[in-house]
Amino acid sequence: MADILMDQEQIKQVIPHRDPFLLIDEIIDMEVGVSIHARKYIKEDDFWFKGHFPNYPVTPGVLMIEMMAQAGAVCLLSKPEFKGKIGLFGGIDKAKFRRQVVPGDVLDLEVEITRTRGPVGTGKCLATVDGEKAVSCEITFIVADADKK
Repeated sequence: MADILMDQEQIKQVIPHRDPFLLIDEIIDMEVGVSIHARKYIKEDDFWFKGHFPNYPVTPGVLMIEMMAQAGAVCLLSKPEFKGKIGLFGGIDKAKFRRQVVPGDVLDLEVEITRTRGPVGTGKCLATVDGEKAVSCEITFIVADADKK
């Protein structure tokens, strides 16, 4: 098993997400501003299974994209110049869902930042379970001030 680089408490020091919407459990590896490997342990009591779907629990695709986006945000917002800022969606492209993710699965989330220009950039994202592709997409992000006025 890989060493943990950051746990949830350390992740909360970088991104503003909180329960129930902090959707990543740990960071396994990270090159700040370049790439990240995060992990989400899918549990039976995760909030979305109560209604999606009670007799056929499957993790919603949009939440898996959000998990990858949160991982990418940790990677970018760990850069000193982005400290205290937030990451917002600018777009989602080429999303493909290849495998259902169910309770008991461990979802590995990998994001490679492929382009940045000022506060806008793109990340190539992949989520896998036991090495099997579950979700892939490209995310465009915008780094913004955390204080909305």
